[in-house]
Amino acid sequence: MMTFWSWMFLMLGMATCALIAVDVRRRPQHMAVMNVTWPITGLYMPVLGWWVYHKMGRAAPAYVGHESPTGHETSESHDSHDGSHHHHDDKPKWQGVFVSATHCGGGCTLGDIVAAPLATVLGFTFFGSHMAGHFLLAFLAAYAFGILFQYLPIREMGERSPRRALMDAIKADTLSLIAFQIGMYLWMLIATPLLLDGRMDAATPEFWFMMQIAMLVGFLTSYPANWLLVNKGIKHAM
Repeated sequence: MMTFWSWMFLMLGMATCALIAVDVRRRPQHMAVMNVTWPITGLYMPVLGWWVYHKMGRAAPAYVGHESPTGHETSESHDSHDGSHHHHDDKPKWQGVFVSATHCGGGCTLGDIVAAPLATVLGFTFFGSHMAGHFLLAFLAAYAFGILFQYLPIREMGERSPRRALMDAIKADTLSLIAFQIGMYLWMLIATPLLLDGRMDAATPEFWFMMQIAMLVGFLTSYPANWLLVNKGIKHAM
């Protein structure tokens, strides 16, 4: 039964990711890195991720505001005046922080997806513990991708030198990255002995189902950190 539900939620996550990715191609994000972040969000928020994207992040089609070949505005340009097809610049603060948390979560999740198979294949341990080795590799990869996801938009704005942009990215995202990873670790510390027979094996669907939940828990633990960073003016709500 565990295997069935694991495949069910993993397939729902992949389907949500694919739907968002297809939609993002038609409706590119103002911030390029979010074209990657939103599909990744769908991986750990099956079904819910589509609603979140549609509500808080879906942009107008790329050709909105332009005239059609007939000289008239396209129907999509009229749709851009409703609540689902604009850039969401007027969303309330809690939604802006929510999107900032997905931005942090995108980098962390990508890092964890890369690190988990490596930890399993290499049998990597830390102080003799495979779980600790997995956590260490996951943190290093998540931190690298997370900072990259923050660095790229800063450089995209073209307002800072590479070194200054890197320092600002580290300052803006370190706390939220740590909070995200802590949430993931807490869930895996609970789930591994109780639901995975004490083994963190990235070759099994059960492991990835637990990681899917862990990423969602990580998102929840990173939200307060992002709220604090926004309140302090260290990062901006998105």
